[in-house]
Amino acid sequence: MEQRPARPDQSGRRIGLRLLAATVSAVVLVASGIGWHLYQDLTGGISTSDVILGGTPKPAGTDLNILLVGVDSRTDAKGRPLSRQLLAALRSGAEDGVLNSDTIILLHVPADGSRATGISIPRDSYVDIPGYDKNKINSAYPAATLEAAGKLRNSGEDEAAVDRESKTAGRTELIKTVEQLTDVKIDHYAEVNLLGFYNLTNAIGGVQVCLKNSVKEFRSGADFPAGPQTITGGAALAFVRQRYGLPQSDFSRIRRQQVFLAAVAHKILSAGTLTNPVKLQGLINVAKESVVLDSGWDVLSFARQASNLAGGNIQFMTIPTTGQTSNEHGDVVTVDPDQVREFVRQQIGGSDGSSTDVSSSATADKVPPSQVTVDVRNGTGKAGLASRVASALSKRGYQEGQVGNIDAPAASSVHYPPGHQDAGDQVATLLGGVHTESDDAVPSGTVRVYLASDFSLSDIRSDTDSSSSTSESPSAPPPPIGPPITAEGLPCVD
Repeated sequence: MEQRPARPDQSGRRIGLRLLAATVSAVVLVASGIGWHLYQDLTGGISTSDVILGGTPKPAGTDLNILLVGVDSRTDAKGRPLSRQLLAALRSGAEDGVLNSDTIILLHVPADGSRATGISIPRDSYVDIPGYDKNKINSAYPAATLEAAGKLRNSGEDEAAVDRESKTAGRTELIKTVEQLTDVKIDHYAEVNLLGFYNLTNAIGGVQVCLKNSVKEFRSGADFPAGPQTITGGAALAFVRQRYGLPQSDFSRIRRQQVFLAAVAHKILSAGTLTNPVKLQGLINVAKESVVLDSGWDVLSFARQASNLAGGNIQFMTIPTTGQTSNEHGDVVTVDPDQVREFVRQQIGGSDGSSTDVSSSATADKVPPSQVTVDVRNGTGKAGLASRVASALSKRGYQEGQVGNIDAPAASSVHYPPGHQDAGDQVATLLGGVHTESDDAVPSGTVRVYLASDFSLSDIRSDTDSSSSTSESPSAPPPPIGPPITAEGLPCVD
């Protein structure tokens, strides 16, 4: 049985997204009429990754959903290590060997390009990760990257290929996780690293933000007075990095990120940056060094579509959450996927409230449960667990198969007969997103569940079994973190 890599530790000081360097840089080139040669210069040197799987690319002039990701990387977009001097300027802290996607924003741009809605997903959101355990959402990228890297090295690939292809696997896994959580099909992907954020603020001459109170916090390096101020470079990193000493921890940090990103967008789109050749070339250089886009993105078509954003009609908000708790993965933010999907549908839907680009429901059963028999093998050493899991699945309409005990496997998994992945994925999702694999030994019409020490009844989705109560006690939901942030005005934040 295949053993999955240990999940990376999610603790530590991270950096928030450095937004819109990928998309806005292209928009400003076209919208300002600077010239075709500069557009070619941008797109000719930018890094791409083949991460959007399946389906036909959307034609120009249709609604688009873009996943904007900020990664805590000590390399440039092409995987080249940053110098010690530059790392010191970034105030990035010690390298821990884990590539985290610590800022995740779903950006919706409607067909007419008249507005944009950015929806932040807290990095500690405790969600189902397809093919893996339930975990913090920012573990999806590194977990899949580590697993793919191991397989690639074992197959004899050189390190350049390992780095490139394993990161593609990580990005793809994150996209799948966001799609499952939000029930939205991602059309395009844009990733920016630490260097990009640092250079972006320098390229546009800093951005203006406002703090309610003065702050000095050593972990992030944040040292700011109260009131309006212009920040750039390392100070900008500290502004969006800080989470300690804030009234709502990571939620306050998300609010800062949104304020900062709105300010960046406003300055790029309306403060003369477009007509300044030096600043414009700086944006181009930022994109080349620090941005990764999906390989199928026609940036010129998008730029034409989004040119109306110059009016500043951009707003940011955050998905609803249900509480905060601690488990084996550390401090996590609990979410209700159905509540998240409804919230997203309302925010990006049309005037009648209908969603424009929502895929078929992630919770809908592709295979009728009544047509699937589930065998359960218990390797945890906990008496009666197989029967309890079988009973929980039976209440969801699945047919109870054989239950029994086995020697402890390396990790929990769901095996399905060849050609029946949909049935295996459905059961794996109900069990908290455990690993799945094809198995010739499993008869047609059956899936087989193997329970290891990493499984707990609390991993089962809450609506599958009323008796599977969790020992974790989520706190009360975090208080609202304010109205949507827009690209107009200067709101003061914590």
